[in-house]
Amino acid sequence: MALDPSRTVAELRELQELTGDEDGAQRVAWTDTWQQAREWLRGKLDWLDLHEEIDEAGNQWFTLHGGSPRAVLLGGHIDSVPNGGWLDGCLNVLGAAEVLRRIAADGEPPVTVRLVNWADEEGARFGRSLFGSSAGAGSMSDQDELRRLADRDGITLPDALAAHGVDLDRALEARVQLESAAAYLELHIEQGPVLESLDLPLGVVLGTFGVERHRVTWRGQAAHAGSTPMDQRHDALAGAAKLALHIREIARETGDGAVCTSGGVVCKPGIVTSVVETAEQLLDQRHLDAGKLASMLEAAKRASTRFAEEERIDVEFERLWSIEPILFDETLIDFCDEAIREVAGTSHRLPSGPLHDAAEVSRAGVPTVMLFVQSLRGLSHTKLEDSRPEHLELAVSALDRLTAKTIDWVAGGGGRTG
Repeated sequence: MALDPSRTVAELRELQELTGDEDGAQRVAWTDTWQQAREWLRGKLDWLDLHEEIDEAGNQWFTLHGGSPRAVLLGGHIDSVPNGGWLDGCLNVLGAAEVLRRIAADGEPPVTVRLVNWADEEGARFGRSLFGSSAGAGSMSDQDELRRLADRDGITLPDALAAHGVDLDRALEARVQLESAAAYLELHIEQGPVLESLDLPLGVVLGTFGVERHRVTWRGQAAHAGSTPMDQRHDALAGAAKLALHIREIARETGDGAVCTSGGVVCKPGIVTSVVETAEQLLDQRHLDAGKLASMLEAAKRASTRFAEEERIDVEFERLWSIEPILFDETLIDFCDEAIREVAGTSHRLPSGPLHDAAEVSRAGVPTVMLFVQSLRGLSHTKLEDSRPEHLELAVSALDRLTAKTIDWVAGGGGRTG
């Protein structure tokens, strides 16, 4: 069977009709619609000689056994955010499914090839992203915290998992699935504007940004908005406002794709007739270089101290979450670059700001690379998310060539050996 990238585009539209509505995709993990999508995927592959299994974390695996048990993994996630786009996540899985069909039709491959549909990459229902891949990678270390998570209806994460046959206490047993993994490949939409700005359809992902996420609390003094002179105020919001603007300069001076975001400020007492006493500000900073990420955080702290002095208020930083940068495998990056040039003529190397399952697999020591396809207007996590059909087809063709190169590499002794 020849590779048919147009079939992937048609299947993406079919899945959109099956699991979406006028507001967008509704494949939120641990819901009936998500389960329906997984069953639909099974139907698309059940005519192949594959072994399917659901591991202890709820990840869905399809295995084509080869001449060696060492495995090349292809995958992504089929779950979406509420009112999501038609490509985020599911392109990874359906593009990989088309490549798997082509490989299966060519006879027994020299190594095993596996497609994985990771469970709950988005974390949309319970706020815990990368659930299945972190369990499979063995990096899930927050079991006690996970037991306390509940959705907006009060349903706990353990109960939602149990409804889909997953026992949270056994989720880490999914680590066995990566024991034979020699390499991991993932296709994804860019979710940003870089490739479109360069008028390029495809790009190679160098790695995923490290993240420093903090709550910055500014403390001043509440006072009457009408009777307190401007030069006698201790306005907590003034410090937050100065930092929100200054982080643009921090990102610009750091360069190399640095991004900083003030994602929210909650003010107390929060009434129009009072100077703000307390402002809780959320700060997100990302970079591909760990040293530069650390310097960005220090720059934000130094600036905050200065702003607090200027406004005669207090400030403190509380780390909410952090993850180190993940750099993908140099050999696979070169393979991916070659594959893109073969199908599209030119390539571009760029980092990923969003996190992906690929980061968790790479963290587990499996050589990993990602392939990006251009996103129109850089939009994602919205029903307006889109990519040109011809670019999607190029992406599937590039993934196929990348997979072939990787299989030959692993068959020749490359990749992780255990």
